[in-house]
Amino acid sequence: MKVFITGATGFVGSFLSESLIQAKHEVRCLVRKESNLRWIADLDVDCYYGSLFDLDSLVRGMDGCDIVYHVAGVTKARTEDEYFRSNYEGTKNVIDAALKRKKKISRFIHVSSQTAVGPSPTIIPIDESHPANPLTYYGKSKWAAEEYLRSLLSKIPITIVRPPAVYGPRDTDILEFFRTVKFGLIPQLGGTDKYLSLIHVKDLARGIMMAGEHDKSVGETYFITSPEPYSWEEISRITLNILQKRGYKVPVPVSLIKAVAVVSEGLASLTKKPALVNKQKVIDMEQDFWTCSPDKAKKELGFEAEIGLENGIRETLIWYKEQKWL
Repeated sequence: MKVFITGATGFVGSFLSESLIQAKHEVRCLVRKESNLRWIADLDVDCYYGSLFDLDSLVRGMDGCDIVYHVAGVTKARTEDEYFRSNYEGTKNVIDAALKRKKKISRFIHVSSQTAVGPSPTIIPIDESHPANPLTYYGKSKWAAEEYLRSLLSKIPITIVRPPAVYGPRDTDILEFFRTVKFGLIPQLGGTDKYLSLIHVKDLARGIMMAGEHDKSVGETYFITSPEPYSWEEISRITLNILQKRGYKVPVPVSLIKAVAVVSEGLASLTKKPALVNKQKVIDMEQDFWTCSPDKAKKELGFEAEIGLENGIRETLIWYKEQKWL
């Protein structure tokens, strides 16, 4: 099969590209002229220079391709408009381009996020039938993209996957948490522990492919996640054990994080780059539970996470150290 993939130069997209190549697919990656190709430079892929916002270039890029994996999007932005431009309008353009092709795409796989439906009310993982309640601009933009795709289910075979928090080599988001824990600190926002579902990026890439290739997945949505939720304290303790360090719980007032977010956003307005910690991110961080269930993916796709938390964290920490990120 010949595959067209967006977001291939990013964290999840680069691992998905590797998995597709290992599965003997021909892979064409949509890249921008300013894209950093470091994660795919050694892969046998066809780099096609275009843009999510140039419909004609997308149509040309998909020429000869059978499957589209849409991974591109932003997790950090300065404004609501920036989130919606990338995550909603970008998705709309990619699927619209697929619909304009004379030869129909056999499958369109969209990588969304648990944030599209929001947090879980309790530690009990939510499933795909849970009503949507996105809390942030990011979550709302991902939900809007999902809604647009669902409006086209009669015209093109679409599958949506929703990862929870993703970790692994090349990740820069959870990296900041590991950097904090490295100093022996176990942060507890608001003085209480939080629980979440996690997925290692290699398991996620495999799950995305399984969703994209299974006959039963047409028109369906799946959480691709680990089988059980974890607490941030548990993640911290495992990390400290691997690093052979002791750690201490440190209550972090929500008001302090909010103040940091205000300062970060002020500095970001000067640099024109998204803040690492912003008020939108704090909304997500405040929630007690971000848990979701893999049961549907296991039952219909046969997907099960294979990388345990301890092994996954160990691999990630080793990679961070090799790159001198940690």
